[in-house]
Amino acid sequence: MTHDKKRCAWVTAEKIYIDYHDNEWGQPTYDDQRLFEFLILEGAQAGLSWITILKKRDNYRAAFDEFSPQKIACYNKKKIDALLTNPGIIRNRLKIESVVTNARAYLNILATHTRFSEYIWQFVDGQPILNHWQRPEHVPTSTSLSSNMAKDLKQQGFKFVGTTICYAYMQAVGMVNDHLTRCYKHLS
Repeated sequence: MTHDKKRCAWVTAEKIYIDYHDNEWGQPTYDDQRLFEFLILEGAQAGLSWITILKKRDNYRAAFDEFSPQKIACYNKKKIDALLTNPGIIRNRLKIESVVTNARAYLNILATHTRFSEYIWQFVDGQPILNHWQRPEHVPTSTSLSSNMAKDLKQQGFKFVGTTICYAYMQAVGMVNDHLTRCYKHLS
């Protein structure tokens, strides 16, 4: 039973949070489209709670063509204006426009890298970093690695990729494992 397991302190009793924590957060992913999806969702989350984004994730997938960078890179003003009327996503013009900008930057990276995962995982030398935090307040919100990633992503043309967003992204896609030591997922 999932309620008997010890989890990270940020996990609430909401099923969507438990499922996310248990099945996604901190699990290394090298799937390019999934990596792009999380980069977009982390940017959308800026200034909001993560659960807000989790609850809207299926809407984001439908609104943004399942996070296909090739399709999103072709969005025009008419499409962006339509997205601004979609109640299923965060209707912030800058955030929506950044998705298009980021899709184009993503495709530019593929001009010099075989895969996006090759590019993004270089910041941790291709291997997840296993941290050993005992208390929630020990977990940083950014590191020198996330600052380096943010700087490079910005140079590549990405938007909504500050150091805090990048660290949350690194946690989400398993580049860093920040499950607390008391959490059953810490070493799994």
